[in-house]
This record gives sequence, structure tokens and C-alpha cells, in this order.
Amino acid sequence: MSTKFKFVFSIFLIWLFNISGIFGILSEDSEWFLEMTPLNLMLYLVFIVVNAEKLNVKFLYAFLIPFLIGFITEFLGVNYGLIFGTYEYGENLGYKVGGVPVMICVNWAVLTFITADISRYIHKNIWIRSFIGGLLMMLLDLAIEVSAPRFDFWEFEDEIVPIQNYVGWLVISFVAHLLFQRFEIKTNKQISVQIFIAISVFFLTFLFF
Repeated sequence: MSTKFKFVFSIFLIWLFNISGIFGILSEDSEWFLEMTPLNLMLYLVFIVVNAEKLNVKFLYAFLIPFLIGFITEFLGVNYGLIFGTYEYGENLGYKVGGVPVMICVNWAVLTFITADISRYIHKNIWIRSFIGGLLMMLLDLAIEVSAPRFDFWEFEDEIVPIQNYVGWLVISFVAHLLFQRFEIKTNKQISVQIFIAISVFFLTFLFF
């Protein structure tokens, strides 16, 4: 399979699943589409991996940084109300460990990969890039939080998202980026941009529908 074909086919699938998901959730079969959320998150990771310039142990280590940081911080949040506030996960993100869906940790990794690539377009300094990456992740969370309870992803106590959630996202994402970006992983930046736009379009759509 040629590199160009993988790239074009990946973009096609990204938008196929994204648009299908939007219309599916707006349809009478919304619950079935929401239950497919873990598959969609895993596919984003697959697109990143298959289009990466080089896969090695360093790539795995880089992946584990946001994955494990995500798990630890989410575990503290779900079980002790630390960092993000008091909340709990619903059923549509799949299998949980200690109250934390494994796929939410994959989500942390995916968001770190794609926002790291975007930040590299903007600045060369790793500290500034890490802040930009963390800021982009926090901005995505702003859009996602609106639909999370509706989709049975997660819900905060008293149905109110505290300010500390967004501060926590910015700080923890910055730290994850600072560690992750030191590995200088060679992923496909255009794929990352497409995934970022697709996720943004998906959740912004449900701000209005």
C-alpha cells in the first residue's frame, strides 16, 4: 500500500465516520452510534499510527506518556474529585478500570498527538509548543463538555462543570505535552489536522442540534 493511498484513504475514512456519526446520533438509532464511540476513538489512533513516518520503541514510549497521565488524573478525578472536580463516567465509552474507561486514556493520547503536530506548525520552542498544545486540548474540552452528559460519556456533580476542570485540563495537558514532545515523534501533520478539525466539527455541531 503506497504512502499516498494510505493518506488519502485515511482522510476519507476520518470524514466518513465523522459525518456518519453526526447523522447517526441525530437519527432514531442514536444509541447504537453512541455505543460505537470506542471504535471511533480507536480508529483515530489507527490513522495516526499507519501514517506515521517511523514506528519504534520511542513511538510506544511517547504514546504511553499521555495514556498513563490521562489514566492517573482521571482516576484521581473519578474516585477522589481531584484535579478536574467530582464526576463519573457513563457507559458509552466502554470498559473501565477503576471507574476510568480505557478509551478515555486512548483519547488523551490521540488529542496529544494531534495537538502536538498542530503546535509544531506554530512555534519551534518546546515550552511554547507545549502550552499551545495544552491550550488546544482545553478548547476542545470546552466543546466536548456540553455534549458529554447527553451522550452518556461523563457527568459532573450537580450537572455543573467547575472552572477547575478547564484549569486542570490546561495544566495537565501542558505537562503531558512537555514530556511527549521531547520524543519528537514523526507523525503525519496533515492527518493530525484533519482529525482535529473532524473532532471539532463533530462536537460543535451538537452545540446547535
